[in-house]
Amino acid sequence: MTHRIGIDLGGSAIKAGVVNVETGELVGQTSTRPTPQPATPSAVAAAVAELVALYPETAGPVGFAFPAVVTAGVARTAANVDSAWIGCNGAALIERATGRACGFLNDADAAGLAEMHFGAGRGIRGNVLVLTLGTGIGTALFANGELWANSELGHLDVRGEEAEHRASARVRSALNLGWADWAARVNVVLDEYHRLLWPDLYIISGGVTEHWAEFGSCLRAGAPVVPAELRQHAGVVGAAAYAATHAGRR
Repeated sequence: MTHRIGIDLGGSAIKAGVVNVETGELVGQTSTRPTPQPATPSAVAAAVAELVALYPETAGPVGFAFPAVVTAGVARTAANVDSAWIGCNGAALIERATGRACGFLNDADAAGLAEMHFGAGRGIRGNVLVLTLGTGIGTALFANGELWANSELGHLDVRGEEAEHRASARVRSALNLGWADWAARVNVVLDEYHRLLWPDLYIISGGVTEHWAEFGSCLRAGAPVVPAELRQHAGVVGAAAYAATHAGRR
């Protein structure tokens, strides 16, 4: 079977959809539920189960893109979710809630895998850095197509401030910044990433890419900066693709 359910947990909403994991294409429409507040493991698992139940015709494992460091199915950090997630076996939790095997991975890694396999990074060699600009800054780093999982560069200190506290999409909204002023903040972060990692390509992902025409031309870096081809669906696509190959593994 080529169809899998992908789920992407964001700061304000949980998104789910069915994906053809051979082509990376969404099958039908995505569905959403508000992210529970607080986003505790039990509350999130219940919301995920509701979303999965909307697609009874799609059998098999599900993929869950989660905003934390994830190793062997366990959440190790909780920068933008409830601290009760730290040490929680997220894969096992979702499996109990849905009755399906679960592939559980970092949300930026999910978006990056989608873009590298089906989107703007397809066929690109060298170093590629995928950034998801949302509640925080998620990063997925690839070297010659291979993922360095859980890079978490959104927490890198940039001129005395965490990168995501300087230039996330949430910061733009909180400070009521215009697109050009916000892009200038993003450029400072990109400069630091380039100084340390020398990417050959930056791919910008997240819902903010719906406004690419308003800020894309303002971005400056030491390498080309392009929008994610899958836009706000990259996390769902990447999670579904990951489920097809990794669900049930620990």
